[in-house]
Parts: sequence; structure tokens; C-alpha cells
Amino acid sequence: MKTEGYSIKDLETLSGIKAHTIRIWEKRYDLLKPERTDTNIRYYTDDDLKRMLNVSLLVRNGYKISKVAAWKEADIKQTVLDVAKTKKSEEGYVDRLLLFMVNFDNVGFTALVNEIIEKYGLEEAMQNIFFALFERIGTFWQVGSIFPAQEHYITSFIRQKIIAAIDAHGITNSKEKTILFYLPEEELHELSLLFYSYLALKLGYNIIYLGQFVPFADLEKIQSHVELDFIFTAFISPIQKENLENYLEKLKELYQQQKVFITGWQVKEHAPKLPRNFKVVKDYREFKKYLG
Repeated sequence: MKTEGYSIKDLETLSGIKAHTIRIWEKRYDLLKPERTDTNIRYYTDDDLKRMLNVSLLVRNGYKISKVAAWKEADIKQTVLDVAKTKKSEEGYVDRLLLFMVNFDNVGFTALVNEIIEKYGLEEAMQNIFFALFERIGTFWQVGSIFPAQEHYITSFIRQKIIAAIDAHGITNSKEKTILFYLPEEELHELSLLFYSYLALKLGYNIIYLGQFVPFADLEKIQSHVELDFIFTAFISPIQKENLENYLEKLKELYQQQKVFITGWQVKEHAPKLPRNFKVVKDYREFKKYLG
């Protein structure tokens, strides 16, 4: 767990239950018993978080909080397992993945990821479940504030799945057009970039994949050596709106003839002013439709 414990806001973010509701459940049903620091600040433990995740899953599946709160911990866990066998909605999958993540349950997490990909396919699984998972842990491409170790664990696992899919597909280049994929300096979260490069590869495009933390000077050098048709980048880590728009303006000056795709939490958050040749990518279906 985090060394200072979890705040009630952390529990809200991870469980999807409002902080106000959690406090009511504490007082009315004695659901959780937060501890206090030497300065009298309330905090929650790993066990509190796991209990909250289990309870929130059951409540979302129709169980009454008044009954669940009175159950023994073993009964709660067993009921969660029973629900997981029968309720296989997208939200239910996210709940279960969170529980496996918290416990570093490699066997359970691996089995469930494989089940999800087999059921939905990699594209639907990424868009509707895995991206939703990152959003639930306070990320949606903006990682690290609550669960750095657990987040890195699941990101690495899903990253491996995408790379395996890329390797399995191979290179065709039937479109005879080239897309450059990269992340700006200070940007390290490449899962979305990797996923969209996989989609472009499947559609027959030539891919130049630079990955994370690419200096702008390198983009200028590549521009003078390679004929590019499209550019794709993402903005996930915190950035001021003014700085984001200034960067996009520089990018426009460099890529005046190309179409530039951008995505990421910061684009959604700031809704920056865009140059004419820029396109915000909201989801993978839109991206595939455009590239066709």
C-alpha cells in the first residue's frame, strides 16, 4: 500500500462509490474503521480498500449494503467469486481486474485478461475494458498517483499482449503510406500509442514507431529524411493548456502537409485550440474509419 495509507478520495476513485456514501456506510453499518495518523488525519489500509472493492462490486450487482455489511469477510469474498462466475459485464470485468491488481494475483489477472481478449477481441477489450480500468484507478492515461507499482504491473502485462499481436500480424504496408508514432518529451505512458500503432499496422500502413520521450529536435531530423503522411501522438501526463497549445503550434509548423492525430487525457481535459490539419482521436473506431 502507499506508506501514508489511502484517503477516502482514493477509495472513491478506485471503488466508484462516492466519498459521502462511504462515510454513511461507516457510520450506519460500521463497514470500515479508518485509522488516524499522529496528526489525527483519517486513512485506510490495504484491507479496507480490498473490503471496499468487494462491497462495491456486490452493491452494483443488486446486493443490499445493510446485508453485505453484516457478513463475515469470508462470506463477502465467496459471494464476489459467485457473482464473477455469472456476471460478465464490462464493468464487472473492471471490478475483478482491480481486485487482482490490488492483490498482485498474477494467475487470476492473467486468466481474466485472456478471457476478456478471447471474448471481445483485442480492440474491443482495450477500448471498453482495459482503458476503463486505467480510468478507474485515477489514470485514463494519467498514471501513478495512487497505485504506481500495481499500475506498472498491469500496464506491462497488457503492453506485452499488444506487442504479441503486432508480431503475430507482421508487416504488409498495402497502403503505401507512412504514419509516425511518438510521444513528446516528459511523456512516458505509451500504451495508447502502441495500441493505435497496432491498428494502423492492421490497416496496412507503414509504421515508424519512436515510443516515449522523443525530443522535438529528433522530429525535425526525421522530417528531413523520411516522407511522412500522418503523425500520431498523445498527451497523458499533466501539462498546462497554454503549454499544450504552444507545443501543437510548433508541431503544426513542422508538419504543415501531414495530418496530425492527437489523443490522451490532457487533450480531453483542456480541449485545446487545434490547427486545421489536426484531428482528435476519441476512440479506435473513429481512427479506423478515418484511415479506412
